[in-house]
Amino acid sequence: MGRLNSGILQVKKMAVFPAFLPRIILQRMLDMATRVTRPWRPRSLFQLVLLAFLVVMLPLGVLMFQAGQVLSELSRLADVSARQAVEETRRARTLGALALEMERSARQYAVVEQESLLEIFAERLEEYRDVLAQQRELLDEERDLAVLERQLATLERLPDLPIEEFREQLTVFPAFAERTDAIRRDTNRHIDSRIEVIRERAETVQVRLWLQTAALVSASLVLMLLFSWLIIRPVRQLERRILGIGSGAPRDAVRPVQGPAELVQLDERLDWLASRLDELEAEKQQFLRHMSHELKTPLASVREGSALLSDGVAGELTPRQLEVLELIDASGAELQRLIEQLLDYNLLQQSRQVTPERLDVAVVAREVLAKHRLALATKGMTVGCFDGPLEWSLDHTATERILDNLVSNAIAYGADGGELEIRARQRRNRLELEVANSGEPIAEADRPRLFEAFYQGRVRRKGPLKGSGIGLSVAADCARLQQGRLELVADARLAVCFRLTLPPLTPAVELSHPRMTALEEGHHARH
Repeated sequence: MGRLNSGILQVKKMAVFPAFLPRIILQRMLDMATRVTRPWRPRSLFQLVLLAFLVVMLPLGVLMFQAGQVLSELSRLADVSARQAVEETRRARTLGALALEMERSARQYAVVEQESLLEIFAERLEEYRDVLAQQRELLDEERDLAVLERQLATLERLPDLPIEEFREQLTVFPAFAERTDAIRRDTNRHIDSRIEVIRERAETVQVRLWLQTAALVSASLVLMLLFSWLIIRPVRQLERRILGIGSGAPRDAVRPVQGPAELVQLDERLDWLASRLDELEAEKQQFLRHMSHELKTPLASVREGSALLSDGVAGELTPRQLEVLELIDASGAELQRLIEQLLDYNLLQQSRQVTPERLDVAVVAREVLAKHRLALATKGMTVGCFDGPLEWSLDHTATERILDNLVSNAIAYGADGGELEIRARQRRNRLELEVANSGEPIAEADRPRLFEAFYQGRVRRKGPLKGSGIGLSVAADCARLQQGRLELVADARLAVCFRLTLPPLTPAVELSHPRMTALEEGHHARH
């Protein structure tokens, strides 16, 4: 404390005479103040949790300490009060007993006139004075003390009186006993008032403890919420970072995570993961472009050669050879369609813009059916299409891709000689297109992953070639490009029915990158 006071005095002197203060000392003081006021941040999650526990428990610890101090004080006060009450009650009883012994010894002396009884009387009188001196602080009224002093003065003169006057003065003892009894009652009232004071103080302390408990518990709750936010905030930032990686958001728009070192390091690793995913995405796009080009070049030669053979350029062919050429040409056409699907899928990964046009949806549907006329005839399927005109604002290329993939899917998986229906209806602010076909229903286990890229269900397509598993994925992406959705619905008559729901498109429509992780899809489903 002395050092602190001397330091304060020195600072005051330095404030009085700033001109004599060296510059280096000022600089050191500024550095020390900067170090003191610099906020300390925990470097690890363990330090943050430990700090949160200590800070949250600090108000509760203060509350427990204060409650202990108050209880200790009340206990000490009650103990002292009890000891004083016992001592004061004992002295009051002693005064009563001494007054009784004094009266007894005086009355015995008046009868037997024995000197030893006067000695006993004098001893008891002296003891009475000593005890009364100790008890004097409890007597509130000065009048009672004055009366008692006069009675004691009368009693002190008794041993010097002749025996006749002695006997006449014995009448003072009843009043003296009454006054002694008044002292006892005064003592009891004093003890009762002190107990009442202790009780009131205990009630005051109880109210104060309740207020302190409410304040400190509220402070603990506020601190708990604060540290919960400090811990949850970087976790939420990491969650948004992961969702951003899954949705292909640009990394420049992502704020770095601020928090414990472990979470900051995890954010840096997520940056590395995002970079790696971008590299893999670029490699995948390059692979798709190169493979599609490399496959189409020899395929065009194969189809051109089979067409020349069919035209008889190399000579007449037998019916068996023509049948083989037709199989080669059909397989080449199917392979070309698969390659075009890969190109469409690659194009969807690169471009995310649509061009709205006011089109007759019936015309678009008939154009798609015309492309598959030969395949439908070979399949022997009965085709039904809605009548137009039905005008709607949509993207011609994306809608045509959807219908083309759905019709191709119906041809590949539908029953031979079955039915294919294309329906359309307008419901207020949306257009519903349905492509339904007869055949084997889609298994329940395949439905959740039906629109995943490269996923092939349990039902195998009919024909010599297997599918790529991206037709429905491309169709679903094209639906999302137009802010619509493609879904598998139940139909009362046909086994498989896909419904395309489209809102009217507005200009300058652009969607985010289609790459979305299962985590992000689950996040959107929850919220």
